[in-house]
Amino acid sequence: MIDMDMQRSRSRRSLRLLVCLLLLALLGTATTAAAEPRAGATPTGATAGTRTIDAAAAAAPTDATAARWGDRRLDEVTFLTTHNAFTNYEDSRWSSVNQSESVRAQLDNGVRGLSLDTHWYERSTWLCIISFGSDCYPSDVYLCHGDCKTFAGATYALPRQSFHGTMQTVVDFLAAHPQEVVTVFLEDYVGADQLQQSLGRVRGLQELVFRPDEWGVRQHGWPKVADLVTAGKRLLIFSDRSDREHLGVMYDRSWTVSNFWSLGDLGNDLTCVSRWPDVPLDRQEPGFRRLFTMSHHRNVPTVLTAALDNGSKLRNRIAEQCRTATGGRDPNFVSVDFHRLSDGSGHTPASIVAELGARP
Repeated sequence: MIDMDMQRSRSRRSLRLLVCLLLLALLGTATTAAAEPRAGATPTGATAGTRTIDAAAAAAPTDATAARWGDRRLDEVTFLTTHNAFTNYEDSRWSSVNQSESVRAQLDNGVRGLSLDTHWYERSTWLCIISFGSDCYPSDVYLCHGDCKTFAGATYALPRQSFHGTMQTVVDFLAAHPQEVVTVFLEDYVGADQLQQSLGRVRGLQELVFRPDEWGVRQHGWPKVADLVTAGKRLLIFSDRSDREHLGVMYDRSWTVSNFWSLGDLGNDLTCVSRWPDVPLDRQEPGFRRLFTMSHHRNVPTVLTAALDNGSKLRNRIAEQCRTATGGRDPNFVSVDFHRLSDGSGHTPASIVAELGARP
């Protein structure tokens, strides 16, 4: 009997211990649940710290943008620009070039304006055959310096440079450099629908394209560069054709003034006269000032002549000719051949652009 009573007593104690353990476990679970945030809620102790970090991260690009661009509007800055940027020794096998480096290398080395010639190339079975398969390209918009089938190395080069491929290079550069702005000038020989199809194949382009109508440029003037950078609208495209503004491609004669492009065969024509007789360089419009694109290159580029032209001659021409012709303003785009060459004067296209950028 005593043994049975002792066994029952042990059983009751074991049961009470088990109940206590269960209660403690339940209490611990409830405490943990109360301490943990709900799904999607912000931890109480981390709220201030998290928001502070987020605010700092958001403010960092703004601070960097302000340091990079200050309060200058688009029509108050100057960009180094390359004439016929696509005719170079690195992107394709050109026999006559305007630049030594690839388009990407030009961008990496400070160029922010590119002039490109767009042409339609219709696929040629004959060229594919006689080139033993090296010129079997589909119909598309390509960068050519004249007809895309006439003279290999002169009017076109192999490998053929597609327009959308070059624009992808520009977009990729901008993605890697979020403080930079790039402008593309098109000497345009294709239809608007052909250009649209080509641009539509460039990943990330539409998000970057600046559309002046959406910013009210005609009514309010050009925005600050810092505002463009903050909004992510860091790609400007101009064309010498007027029927493609719906694509975000601005008609240059509506938005810019430009001097006649050539220095002449001997490089001695330093006058700064308008490229378009009906658009004088000093044109005034209420509430709006056109961008000034300045060309400074010869009819036929060579390394030697570019070196002679790109130093003190360029600097003096801006100060003595073009600044006067435009009513006292500096160019927004300075377009040259062989942009890294100079005359040994200590002035290069890049340093001249930097000097203009430092002017009050």
